[in-house]
Amino acid sequence: MAKTKTAYFCQSCGYESAKWLGKCPSCNQWNTFVEEIIEKNPTAVPTWKNDTAPARKLSKPSKVNDIQSSPERRMLTGDKELDRVLGGGLVEGSLILIGGEPGIGKSTLMLQLALNLKGKKLLYVSGEESEQQIKMRAERITESPSADCYILTETSTQNIFKQIEILEPEILVIDSIQTLHSAHIESTPGSVSQVRECTAELLRFAKETGTPVFLIGHITKDGAIAGPKILEHMVDTVLQFEGDRHHVYRILRSIKNRFGAAAELGIYEMQGSGLREVSNPSEILLTQRDEELSGIAIAAMLEGARPMLIETQALVSTAAYGTPQRSATGFDTKRMNMLLAVLEKRCGFRLSTQDVFLNIAGGIRVEDPAIDLAVLIAIISSHQDIAVSSKNCFAAEVGLSGEIRAVNRIEQRIAEADKLGFETIYISKYNLKGINIEKYNLEIKAVSKIEEVFGLIFG
Repeated sequence: MAKTKTAYFCQSCGYESAKWLGKCPSCNQWNTFVEEIIEKNPTAVPTWKNDTAPARKLSKPSKVNDIQSSPERRMLTGDKELDRVLGGGLVEGSLILIGGEPGIGKSTLMLQLALNLKGKKLLYVSGEESEQQIKMRAERITESPSADCYILTETSTQNIFKQIEILEPEILVIDSIQTLHSAHIESTPGSVSQVRECTAELLRFAKETGTPVFLIGHITKDGAIAGPKILEHMVDTVLQFEGDRHHVYRILRSIKNRFGAAAELGIYEMQGSGLREVSNPSEILLTQRDEELSGIAIAAMLEGARPMLIETQALVSTAAYGTPQRSATGFDTKRMNMLLAVLEKRCGFRLSTQDVFLNIAGGIRVEDPAIDLAVLIAIISSHQDIAVSSKNCFAAEVGLSGEIRAVNRIEQRIAEADKLGFETIYISKYNLKGINIEKYNLEIKAVSKIEEVFGLIFG
């Protein structure tokens, strides 16, 4: 009997090694190698009908000017937030990976798409739930599901493709890629080799038939999508569904998109009947207050091409223990520490004995540097116990020398603040060029140094 061929794979990035390694030389993670069978099953039946097709004629290189281009054909899903994140709808033959924490709502989002999409035959393949469980969830989401939605509970790619040939769906949803197994690989479902092989088969199917395919993916404890890193390279689009399970809001974020802009963002509200689209996030992310409170400042931020106004909250108090605490929720802690250093060095505020807590309201994580100024204003507001007017907002980056730096798409931020009734927005003076101030109803104050802002706000 022939010896079974095995190899060791890094569960974090998919790096392959002939022997076990304590540290992965590719991603530098420790204790991530597992042994897997890599020998292909010679008796396995081909999974997709084109696997047995005769060899195609040899491809020849073409001049780029001789290639006939055609506009990409997009299919609207009926979900405006999803269409926005995808760049205007589903592109034919695209392979889309959706990752997120367990219980965050990935399956609900995809099932909701399947149930509400009218006029398009959709096949929802689940390897995690039974038909009865999916039916119970469907009844909670909608009372009138689409007649063109089909449910299949199967994990074998061979059997899935048999049903696809019979049904000929226009959209395919796989829940999840880690539960599938291919007869070509003699390893367990969810292993690096199985995930890679199953994705390759689905990619070939999507490209040859023009059928859009959604793949739901699990994530690791570090927040990365489980499986080999090549999985993210193989697909056309990578979407991250994130949020705090203790908050009602969920964010669909585009990490990679070959057919649209990356870093786009869609916002949903989790309700008992499923996910509801949030068309104007600024209105729900801003707290309605009866009185002015210290430690709060409003930032005009941008996610992708979408302007939003969001509340930053800070609390500065005397450290009860020897070492002061530094904690940020929804904001990079290292960047917060950098901004605190700017305050001490450039403005003379002594915060070395103070606890500093920062929170971005709504459970949203922000990476836009334009929120820097609002963070500093919120911290000083709490430290001085002086409230900032709720009619003021801020849109500027802060440099290490205390300068107020320009940010991109400033007019979109100003227009959003104007639409929501703000009276004053503080921006960098380097953003003033080309702005028609007269067309806005709010006052635009341009500053160049952090000291100027403090003088205007706190006197």
